[in-house]
Amino acid sequence: MRGMVLRQKVLQAGVSALALLPVSAWAQISEPMTKISIPFGASLGTFEVIQFAMFLGAMGAALLSAGWLIRDRGKIAEENVTLRAKFADLSHAAQRSEALLNLKDQRIVVWDGSDRKPEVVGLLPGTSGAPRDRAGFLAFGRWLRPESVAAFERAVTGLRDQAQSFDLTIETVNGTLLDVQGRTSGSYAIARFVSLEGVQAERALLEAENRRLSEAVSLLRGLLDALDMAGWTRDAQGRLDWVNKAYAKAVGVADPGEAVAGGHELLGTSARERIERERVAKAHFRDRLSTVIGGDRHIFEVTDVAGSAGSAGVAADISEIEQVREELQRTVRSHAETLDQLNTAVAIFDPDMKLQFFNQAFAKLWTLDSAFMEARPSNAMLLDRLRGEGKLPEQPEWRRWKEQVLSAYRAVDPQEHWWHLPDGRTLRVVGNPHPKGGVTWVFENLTEKFDLESRYNTLIRVQGETLDHLAEGVAVFGSDGRIRLSNPSFAALWSLPANLAVEGTHIAAIRAFCEKNSDPALWENFVATVTGFADKREGDAGQLELAGGAILSYALVPLPKGQTMLTFVDVTDTVRVERALKEKNEALELADQIKNDFVQHVSYELRSPLTNIIGFTELLQTLSFGELNERQREYLDHIGTSSSVLLTIVNDILDLATVDAGIMELEIDDVPVAETVSAAAERIADRLREHDIGLKVDLARGIGSFRGDANRIRQVLFNLLSNAANYAPEGSMILLKAARKNAEIVFSVHDDGPGMPKDVLDTVFKRFEPRSNGGRRRGAGLGLSIVKSFVELHGGSVEIDTAAGRGTTVLCRLPVEARIFRVAAE
Repeated sequence: MRGMVLRQKVLQAGVSALALLPVSAWAQISEPMTKISIPFGASLGTFEVIQFAMFLGAMGAALLSAGWLIRDRGKIAEENVTLRAKFADLSHAAQRSEALLNLKDQRIVVWDGSDRKPEVVGLLPGTSGAPRDRAGFLAFGRWLRPESVAAFERAVTGLRDQAQSFDLTIETVNGTLLDVQGRTSGSYAIARFVSLEGVQAERALLEAENRRLSEAVSLLRGLLDALDMAGWTRDAQGRLDWVNKAYAKAVGVADPGEAVAGGHELLGTSARERIERERVAKAHFRDRLSTVIGGDRHIFEVTDVAGSAGSAGVAADISEIEQVREELQRTVRSHAETLDQLNTAVAIFDPDMKLQFFNQAFAKLWTLDSAFMEARPSNAMLLDRLRGEGKLPEQPEWRRWKEQVLSAYRAVDPQEHWWHLPDGRTLRVVGNPHPKGGVTWVFENLTEKFDLESRYNTLIRVQGETLDHLAEGVAVFGSDGRIRLSNPSFAALWSLPANLAVEGTHIAAIRAFCEKNSDPALWENFVATVTGFADKREGDAGQLELAGGAILSYALVPLPKGQTMLTFVDVTDTVRVERALKEKNEALELADQIKNDFVQHVSYELRSPLTNIIGFTELLQTLSFGELNERQREYLDHIGTSSSVLLTIVNDILDLATVDAGIMELEIDDVPVAETVSAAAERIADRLREHDIGLKVDLARGIGSFRGDANRIRQVLFNLLSNAANYAPEGSMILLKAARKNAEIVFSVHDDGPGMPKDVLDTVFKRFEPRSNGGRRRGAGLGLSIVKSFVELHGGSVEIDTAAGRGTTVLCRLPVEARIFRVAAE
């Protein structure tokens, strides 16, 4: 670069020398060459003169350039020395700054105003939860809390776009607080993350907690402001410090602040004193109180809760509800007085089917005792009571009939029923459903009205009405083979035209129409039976299948005077359901067999490797394989414990599968009670010591022994003690009793645990339904199932006495002389 500059300067000097030549010389150059005479008899031509002049100019320019270059080179050398010194100072300062920035208690992100990725310098402590790598650190959403990410991104946007500085305290996902400072320098935007420690961290934590609490208070106050019920808070001295808009409106001021400043009270002095008294005893108050607002008395549902910093309360205006309730009560009383004057029996039931009202005619109709009626029985109970006293007609299917009657509670339109009571009365029963639930029953006694009508029509219509309302198809043929009587079901089942299903039609015409859809041989038999002259007439019954797939059950019944009744019943659905049930039952039996085979196979396959795991674990714990460190011994203990628990579960499943399969055999022998109890207690001892639970054994004097399977009895007692240890509180005592009562040995295990609720007690013996219910561990849900199965195999029984506050007692009653029972624990 410097050589190029030097050449350019030399060229410029030559040009300048040429420019200094006189005009006469340039004129001579342009003229034809002539010779110039010089002293000493020599002569020079014009061209030689020009060349000599140019040489002199070039030499002068070169000398001038060389002098200038020598001087300029000295200046450049001085500048280089100065620049090297400045570079060394700047390099030292940069290294010092980089060392300061790389401290572990801060990290800096620098944006340069372009779209390039920001630079990241420094480190934060590993406990802060901030990633060390650059990409992970810049992914703020992964290691900062959502609210901190949102605040930081808003601040960075303002910093980069509008050069707005900021100071924030943000929180990482593990709860560490960081101080972030945002500043600009020229075109650079810089964010500095500083780890807070000591007092600063505590202050930042308190500020964050204060901010969250302030936001929560603001949110709750905003909610109370949006409600129509009055709300307030008081300080420790009982003075109002905040009220909502509904409170201000109730006390007649425009602004809640004005209500607080003026001390406007919603409730009277006596009401506030009552709240204060009850709050001292219960820490909260909830009741109805009245006050005057705008000259009118209002009733409020008041809830007030006290704390160390003061109290808070809400009051809901229920005045309109109370007015409506009183109006409804007056209407109901008036309605009841009106209904009591009627001769028609009326009973009103609520949505829960409970009796709400009945008039005198109803009580007279059914003659029920007043104590039963005043107890508000349910509609279903009332029907059962009437049936039990023989006041309702006996129904072939009582449940279906009762459900049909009670379907009025689910209906939209009124339902009408006719009840013919055993005492000869006929009732028209109308069930009128209420829009919001419940039914009003009206019982109209039409006995006298229908008495004459029934007497007049009984003899004429009894046969026709009976047959017409039967689902069976019935046709009665005379001795001449012609129809004497038939019902619509007969024509409908065989799809007979109207001209055939009439009196006088011969069975041959009916056969010609019907045998196309069924077996002709059957109709041939029907015709032969109807028109035959056999001395001994016999009936026949069976099933036939129509071409359309319908299945009919038929019966041929001989009648007096040579008549024959032919009946058909559509049993298609019944047969199909029966077939489907048989197929489903076979499938269920197959699935149950597959399940049992699978459980047994898998359990046996699991037990062998589990035994190996337990054996090798115990082998590794011996000294023959070398010393183990503390963690290795701990891991081996966990492996051994878990494997033993799993082996116990597998053995329990195998035992239950064996019971279900009916192949479990008890080894009946003398079972010494004391030794058996001692063995079970020894197995549970470690677990009891772990939770500081005591075991008290109370054996009746001279209890001796009984006949049973000792191994199974020990397993039963161990499961009972394990269950008690799971629920017994730490420091409590488990009581194991054994006594001989008559021909039974009774074992009882009591713990002081929380007891079992009703829903748990109903399913306590079901398998694979583990219930924590406050217990320490959640097992496979097989313990009590095995207890029940083994006790019942001995011919005994299991009882549970439990309730909240008095613990649980499990009693197992075993016969002294055990007999082997096969019981599948369902």
